Amino acid sequence: MLSEDRTARGRIVMLVDNDVARDSRVQKAATSAAAAGWDVHLLGCTGGKKRVWELGGAHVQLVPLKHTLTRGRHGVLRATLRRPLAYGHPKVADYRRRLVQSRRADLAASRLAPGAGGPVRKAWLLARGGTARLQSRWVALRARQTDSLAAARKNRDAPVERLTIRCWQALLGDRAWRVLDRNLWDWDSAYKNAIDELEPDIVHANDFRMLGVGARAVRRARAKGRRAKLVWDAHEFLPGAKPWGSEPHWLPAMMAYEREYAGAADAVVTVSAELADLLTETHGLPRPPTVVLNAPITEAAPSSTEPVPDLRELCGVGPDVPIAVYSGSASVQRGLDIMIETLPRLPRLHVALVVARARAEYVQGLIARAAALGVGDRVHVLPYVPFDQVVPFLAAADIGVVPIHHWPNHEIALITKFFEYSHARLPIVVSDVRAMGDMVKNTGQGEVFRAEDPDDYVRAVEAVLGDPGRYRAVYDDRPDLLREWTWEAQADVLDGVYAGLLPAARTTPRRSPDPGPDPGRLIGAGEER
Repeated sequence: MLSEDRTARGRIVMLVDNDVARDSRVQKAATSAAAAGWDVHLLGCTGGKKRVWELGGAHVQLVPLKHTLTRGRHGVLRATLRRPLAYGHPKVADYRRRLVQSRRADLAASRLAPGAGGPVRKAWLLARGGTARLQSRWVALRARQTDSLAAARKNRDAPVERLTIRCWQALLGDRAWRVLDRNLWDWDSAYKNAIDELEPDIVHANDFRMLGVGARAVRRARAKGRRAKLVWDAHEFLPGAKPWGSEPHWLPAMMAYEREYAGAADAVVTVSAELADLLTETHGLPRPPTVVLNAPITEAAPSSTEPVPDLRELCGVGPDVPIAVYSGSASVQRGLDIMIETLPRLPRLHVALVVARARAEYVQGLIARAAALGVGDRVHVLPYVPFDQVVPFLAAADIGVVPIHHWPNHEIALITKFFEYSHARLPIVVSDVRAMGDMVKNTGQGEVFRAEDPDDYVRAVEAVLGDPGRYRAVYDDRPDLLREWTWEAQADVLDGVYAGLLPAARTTPRRSPDPGPDPGRLIGAGEER
């Protein structure tokens, strides 16, 4: 039941570096905090115009974000000593290549024109041909230098790149991110005014990008005499994460940024006990972070009026057709390829991919591969559903798949989809990443296969399809297994963190900004990175 006086306990401003729709953790945190009586404002970002709406009692606002300071925005390749003949920009190389091609095409056409056989005309065309060949070779040489330099700039192991990064780290220490990735200032510029206008009592910064944004907002608030507090919600172990792009400077910059502001947090929460230990050791935290699991909501929200979509109906199959479902972020390191590549060996199985962006290049590549293998009719790309409908939606499948690859960050936590599959009472087929693999082996709720091993994946799927009742029975035999894996239980933990920071309740009501027209409830399922 929502508290009628949502300002009684204080104002919380939650920050997230996405459009909210793709992040079930922040949606659940915002709605549960609002239900507990906090005045919650959730700030995300958009590449378009500002948007505002209500989400289960929380105010949501997307602020416009412009990536003005992105390193690769202009693609300038100034490196005279490394590749002296390279053009200053890859687009210049493309332009020169095309210009040479056009001139040679024009020369070929001139040779076929009437009157081209005369001696003067022949001599002129011969001279033009010699010039065109020389120009073509010169442009080709410079273009190769440009391509080589562009590749070297993206190579994390290139000596010059490593030396550049180390020099800035030695010179500036944790402040080196200011040179290595200036784009972080764009995030601060986008969120700054919106946060300050809300005058938060608590700033809840989700993940590393928002950590610095939140820390600086709290410093500004304290400079004005307000006792604002900072909660850092660490979703992953940054040193063990796969870089999000090809830029070699990205990960060192983000790690420096996180180190600079980690100590500013008044409280830290994270997603697993092992990650809590790593964060404590890495940043020298005075106390271990509080663990708030990425568990799903198991009770329907009071505002839920829409019926749960039928997964099987969306796939166009009946109740007897086996479906293996994947829900969450779609990327190479998530390992979805193995679900497609093995379909010819699993003739009755259908695959449902519940992802945020069906038109993403990686997802379109999976669809194309399925078509090439002749199994395109058995692959279904479905949209996210509201975060409080995820569990019943997934329950219509037969297997929940987590084919994630081995990366340090993938080894240390039970991720959102693992809990969602469990509450949907699905047998789970998971790769042998440590935390999830060990849990499945201990509980017997599914099968573990060697990551990126198609033969072992087929074995695991066939084992589950051969006796699904055996794996589902675990949920009935172990009712304690799911009891803690609920957001309702985790919300109490998070509420305790907030209450510990603000032991005295706020009694002065504040004016809330006009939420504007409600564009409808957002959708979200699983974690996005």
